[in-house]
Amino acid sequence: MKLETKRLILRKPKISDWKDIVEGIGDLEVSKNLSNVPYPYKKEDALWWIKKTIKKWNKKVQEDYSFMIELKSEKKAIGSLGIHNLDNFNKICTTGSWLNQKYHRKGYITEAKIVVNEFAFNKLKMRKMETGAFVDNKASNATQKSIGYEYEGLRKKHYLSKSTGKIHDENLYGLMKEDWKKNLPKLKKHLEEKIKKLDKKK
Repeated sequence: MKLETKRLILRKPKISDWKDIVEGIGDLEVSKNLSNVPYPYKKEDALWWIKKTIKKWNKKVQEDYSFMIELKSEKKAIGSLGIHNLDNFNKICTTGSWLNQKYHRKGYITEAKIVVNEFAFNKLKMRKMETGAFVDNKASNATQKSIGYEYEGLRKKHYLSKSTGKIHDENLYGLMKEDWKKNLPKLKKHLEEKIKKLDKKK
């Protein structure tokens, strides 16, 4: 299974992605904002994650969807976006992502989140999505708010960044399906305008 947008393909990982994953998540500027990612990040780390994730994809009943974000124009994996902890009784799931720093500020995470959130709400029938961000990760916090997530609370000294050894407070966010539907047209319009501006600069 894969999801597709104008510029991206979201798909399950494959073994050959390891180089792109090491390049992206092996950057300390990326890994420092994640909890369980070592630094330096090596080939064996990427292969372990890929194999583990492929096994989850191959289960008859899926509880986790970790998509690689592939940039069509370069045929390159530039990040990952996941739907985790699927609770089919309460209809709630969590989500998280990372993106190669070379591809920041181009709207790729917003583009990926639009199609993945639509999948979660419409195909998986979730009614709420939850996510978190380290308090000092300004970019991630800004992204959650722009997508429509609402701040729900703070978990003090909750996560240890494996790559830096630093303990972080985490902001918690929630997104209801009805709020997502209201915000989606505005979000799509903003993304289209951003892509047009980027195309003009080429």
